Amino acid sequence: MASVFAYIEHKGGGVDDDAAAELVAAARAIDAGARPTAIVTGWGPDLAKAAESLRPLYAEVWTLGHEALAYPNAELVRPAIVGVLPAGSIVLAAHNHLGLDLAPGLAVKLGLPIVTDVLAIDAVQGASIRAVRQEFGGQVSAHVRCDISAGAVITVRPGAFKPANGAAANGQVVDKSAGIGPLSSKRRYVETVVAEAGDVDITKHTVLVSVGRGIQEQENVSIAEELAEALGAAVSCSRPVVDAKWLEKSRQVGTSGKTVKPKVYMACGISGAFQHLAGIKGNAFVVAINKNPRAPIFQRADVGIVDDVLEFLPALTEKVRERQGA
Repeated sequence: MASVFAYIEHKGGGVDDDAAAELVAAARAIDAGARPTAIVTGWGPDLAKAAESLRPLYAEVWTLGHEALAYPNAELVRPAIVGVLPAGSIVLAAHNHLGLDLAPGLAVKLGLPIVTDVLAIDAVQGASIRAVRQEFGGQVSAHVRCDISAGAVITVRPGAFKPANGAAANGQVVDKSAGIGPLSSKRRYVETVVAEAGDVDITKHTVLVSVGRGIQEQENVSIAEELAEALGAAVSCSRPVVDAKWLEKSRQVGTSGKTVKPKVYMACGISGAFQHLAGIKGNAFVVAINKNPRAPIFQRADVGIVDDVLEFLPALTEKVRERQGA
């Protein structure tokens, strides 16, 4: 089996621990005995901090340090990785903004096949794998066979692979910066614009009642607010609710919203697109209520309820209040 590498993104030295652990799990779904190597790019103390935080998960952590890599620009990260990667490698990356930008061009430069947005590896046969990915907005699960004998580039949907418990790898940090060739890009980092804080910080709550398009209209948001009040929770939402201006942007969960790590996440009338699910980190207990039994959210849910949220949520609120008054 080819060597497996995982590209790990960091911001200011802070690594997404969930994503880093999930890529290890994905590597072992491909090869049970895999000891993947992490690749992390950056510059200065932030790079060193990120590498150190990855040592418990990876047998080796390769650092690619260059001033131009201080901000993760895929146009620069691609040639940096190509310069150090052994022939025939399998490269994993999270299926997020950077992964979507990085992976296709990396596959072209390496001359390797690519499989994106992988949910599972359901079969390994010799030099090929069968990966599961979704199409048509999550309505269809496609099984894709990929020959990995010469390597491959694979992006993994956040939250799809459950990290396995095990002893710390206590990996070695290896500086591969000498392998970086000339770097140039037609785009440059300008600034990071931090979103304004809202009236409620959904990242601080352990229970979230999250509403989606299934809530139908702004007046019905109050149904979720009543349940949240009964549970001592906060109300969050998916992007369509923000686009309709039913709730403010600070309440949005997902790749274009906020990342949350609640203990309980109630998805009410949310279909479950990967852009939304990518915003739910940790081991949240997900309860999904949707009248469409084929909604993708049910594949992520611990408990799935096929019902109309407009009827189910008031009934649940009543039962919660009855129990509290008992």
